Amino acid sequence: MLALAALAAAPLGCTRRSHAANVVRFWAVGREGEYAVDLLQDFLRERPDIEVEVQKLPWTAAHEKLLTAYAGGTLPDLCSLGNTWIPEFTALNALTPLDQLAGASREIALDDYFAGILDSNRVEGPLFGIPWYIDTNVMYYRRDLLQQAGFSAPPTTWDEWTQILGAIKTLVGADRYSILLPLNEFWPLVTLSLQQPSDLLRDNGRYGDFRNADFRRTLEFYASMFRRDWAPKMTNTQVSNVWDEFGRGMFSFYISGPWNIAEFKKRMPRELQDAWMTAPMPGPHGPGTSSAGGASLVIFSHSQSKPATWAVMEYLSRPAVQERFYQLTGNMPPRRSTWQSSALVESPYAKAFLTQLDRVRSPPKVPEWERIAQEMRLAAERVVQGVSTVDEACVALDRKTDEILEKRRWMMDRDRHT
Repeated sequence: MLALAALAAAPLGCTRRSHAANVVRFWAVGREGEYAVDLLQDFLRERPDIEVEVQKLPWTAAHEKLLTAYAGGTLPDLCSLGNTWIPEFTALNALTPLDQLAGASREIALDDYFAGILDSNRVEGPLFGIPWYIDTNVMYYRRDLLQQAGFSAPPTTWDEWTQILGAIKTLVGADRYSILLPLNEFWPLVTLSLQQPSDLLRDNGRYGDFRNADFRRTLEFYASMFRRDWAPKMTNTQVSNVWDEFGRGMFSFYISGPWNIAEFKKRMPRELQDAWMTAPMPGPHGPGTSSAGGASLVIFSHSQSKPATWAVMEYLSRPAVQERFYQLTGNMPPRRSTWQSSALVESPYAKAFLTQLDRVRSPPKVPEWERIAQEMRLAAERVVQGVSTVDEACVALDRKTDEILEKRRWMMDRDRHT
C-alpha cells in the first residue's frame, strides 16, 4: 500500500512527535491540498523509501495555524506558502535557504522560472521558496461591448483605458458601469501602484513612501474611476454575483487572477461564450506591470527530513507534474517550459497571463505587508467616499504605515548596533 496519508487538520499546539528521516509532513494550503495526494502517487512509486503525510489547511486559517505551530515547535517539513508570507517566516528564521539545493538539482532549473515570480521568493538575496503555482492579475473584459463602443482592441496605456471606460459608460447608461473595483479588495489598487517606478516603502522598508508623486498619481487615477461613475461604490459582497453581472453587462472590465477563467467559462451564458476575453494590464505609459503572487514550496528550518522533503519538492516542480497540476486546478505554472503544453498553448484566455508574467513585480518584502495593504485599501475607500482628499489620504497612510513598521525599525537598528 502506498505510504501517503491525507490527514485532517489537527491542533497545532501539541508537542511535536519525532519521525524518521524518510517521513515528510506536507501542509498544503487551500484547495490545492485536495489534489496533492493524487499528484504524489507516482512519486511514491518512484521512491517507496519515502512516506508523505499530507495535511490540508484552508487559507482562512492557515496563517494563524502556521504561527501557532512555529511558537509550539510543531511546524511541518514542507509547506505551500503564499509568496507574501515568505518575508514574515524568513524574519522568524523559520525557512531553509534553497540556493545550494537548487543549484545542484537536476530537476529544478531556476532560469526556467519567470524572473519576477522567482524573485518573490528571494528576501535580501537568498532564495527561500520554489514557486509551485503563480497568481497575477490581468483584465477580464467584454470585447463585444468594447466593439460596440468603437474599440477593436483592449487598452495598453492608462490614457487608452480612460477613453474606453468613458465610451463604455456612455454606451451602457446610468444604471450600468465600465469597471468593477470592489472597495473591500486591495489588489486592484496594489496592482496599479506596482506599475509606477517608485517603491511604496523607503529606507529599506523602514517607512512608508505614499506621499511620493507616483503613488498620488495612482490613487488619483483609481479614485477618478469612481468620481466619473465608471465604477460603482460597492464591495464584492454587494454585487449579487460577479460572473452573472459581468454577463449582464453591469460592468465590462474586471481585474482578477487565473482561477476566474474556469468560473467565467462555466458561468457565462452560452450566447456570450465568445463575448469575453483576457488582456494584460495597461500601464501609465505602455504595457503595465502586475503583481507577482502565488504560492511556493518551502522547507522549514527544523525539518528532520530535509533530503526527503527536497525530493518531494523536486518532483512537484517537474514540468510534466506542473502540467497535470494545471489540468486539475487551473493554477498557472511558474516554469516557462510547462507553458509549452497543449492545454496552455490552446487556451486563448491563458495568453494574457503568459504575456503578463514577463512584467510582474513583488509588493514590498516586509512581514507587515498585508497589514499595510489593508491600510491602502481603507485610505482609498475614504477618498472614494469623499471623506478625505488624495493628499490627506497619502499623509495619513504614511503615518499609519510608519506605526506598523515601528517594530521593524527597532529590530533593524538593534541588529545594526550588535
